[in-house]
Amino acid sequence: MLLTAAAMLAAAVFNESAACTGITLTSKDTSHVLSRTCEWGGSFLQSRYVVVPRNYTQTAFTPAGADGMVFTSKYGYVGISVMQDQFVTEGLNEAGLSAGLFFFPGYGQYEKYDSALNASTLTDMQLVAWVLGSFSTVDEVIASIGRIHVVSLSPEMQTVHWRIGDASGRQVVLEITGGEPKFHENRLGVLTNSPGFEWQMTNLNNYVNLYPGNARPQELADGITLSSFGAGTGFRGIPGDVTPPSRFVRAAFYQTTAPQYDTGFETVKQAFQILNNFDIPVGIEHSPSSGPLPENVPSATQWTTSSDLKALRFYYRTAWNSTIRCIDLKSIRFDKVGFTAAPLDKVQEQPVEFIKVK
Repeated sequence: MLLTAAAMLAAAVFNESAACTGITLTSKDTSHVLSRTCEWGGSFLQSRYVVVPRNYTQTAFTPAGADGMVFTSKYGYVGISVMQDQFVTEGLNEAGLSAGLFFFPGYGQYEKYDSALNASTLTDMQLVAWVLGSFSTVDEVIASIGRIHVVSLSPEMQTVHWRIGDASGRQVVLEITGGEPKFHENRLGVLTNSPGFEWQMTNLNNYVNLYPGNARPQELADGITLSSFGAGTGFRGIPGDVTPPSRFVRAAFYQTTAPQYDTGFETVKQAFQILNNFDIPVGIEHSPSSGPLPENVPSATQWTTSSDLKALRFYYRTAWNSTIRCIDLKSIRFDKVGFTAAPLDKVQEQPVEFIKVK
């Protein structure tokens, strides 16, 4: 049977290069803030924000086009979707559970699709929605993952992995390899893409020489002393390219050397400032032979989010409008609100304020 239109759209998007960078900050008032970027330089992702009420029922897609698992939300949540409203890529629920999907090409291996298991089969693109609607803690997710079968919509699609964190500050990375789900405790709070999380953590040891501040002057010979040209020479050698291992290293050091602020709101603003360093220009992903650049995509980093798990606030900004916008989950009656989906930007144009000088 032919794939559904949704499957073909998702395959078209996630079969190409994509990138994501996630960081975690904690304020002095114990607000845990999980932030991330979402990159795709090939075309407009058609991302929308979604508000999902309690008791909202969804049906999973399957590669064969038949209905998969039916799941009903116990918790209301807010998130951002790509291509289809059902494909929530990042979100926060009313219990303070955060979940996000990160591209993971070449390293994940889902189990083979079996139509006899449709009633418990869930596409990888819908796992975030299932997690946010069903659970309040990381422990609950870990205890329940064995009840479902995660598959791709299409054999041509690359795999993903997930970051899941709860209000206690605990955070895990879920990777499915060899058909089996594996959870990795993420005490660092950083995540990018391939290779796997454990390899990325080991790779950090290659940068044991990095430290904040300036390198100390060194005397090579009588009257010859080497000294810093400017600030930040303690970080000289930190990788600056946009590959996942390099972004993981930069994110780890930028995050852990950042000052700790008093409140979650200040910390959210700090997270957006840090993630400015991970915006990827569109042109860097395109070789001369790959054809024309996409129209109306000003940055491969199409949106950036930040979730305050204590205040229950979900923030975002986009490549078209760098103004930070906030959805306050505490202001939403998830028992009354209907399912809502709307474009991230009412108008895709960066606001510019003109200063009049008299």
